[in-house]
Amino acid sequence: MKRGVWRALANLAGFQLGWLACVMGGSLAGLVVAGGVIAAHLRWQAQPGEWRWLAGFAGLGLAIDGGLALAGGFRFPPETLLLGPLPPWLWLLWPLFATLLHHSLAWLWRHPWLAAAGGATSGPLSYYAGARLAGVTLAPWLLAVEALCWAALCLWLCHRLGRRGDLARFG
Repeated sequence: MKRGVWRALANLAGFQLGWLACVMGGSLAGLVVAGGVIAAHLRWQAQPGEWRWLAGFAGLGLAIDGGLALAGGFRFPPETLLLGPLPPWLWLLWPLFATLLHHSLAWLWRHPWLAAAGGATSGPLSYYAGARLAGVTLAPWLLAVEALCWAALCLWLCHRLGRRGDLARFG
């Protein structure tokens, strides 16, 4: 296999490992594993300046999921909330997702309708599976709102990243 394929597979495997650690292990395990995956990504795979995307997605996750939590979209077990409306494990999933943007998912941003459909389906499915594994109760309306948010986010990513000739450029 070509080196690029191995790097893309390692990128996907790191994301999956971090996702499972966050959802099944909670905030401490999520912090250790997702933090390690993000640090390894920044050290060995990221392009210069890519850290800004990870930081931006951390803020975006706090805004979107934090707002939805405040609106009653999530009901977390009380022991999981350390600071604010979100447990750290859920918040960590956002920068973890951002590690995929310029690597495993780079091809997707040139296909807006496929990206929107993927976001509208895989986003809510990830929330549903994570909630089942982590003992989180979801409001009946939450998955529909998440579908709209992720479809819109993926369309924005297509606009921002898909039209560039060189996806390695950041900013």
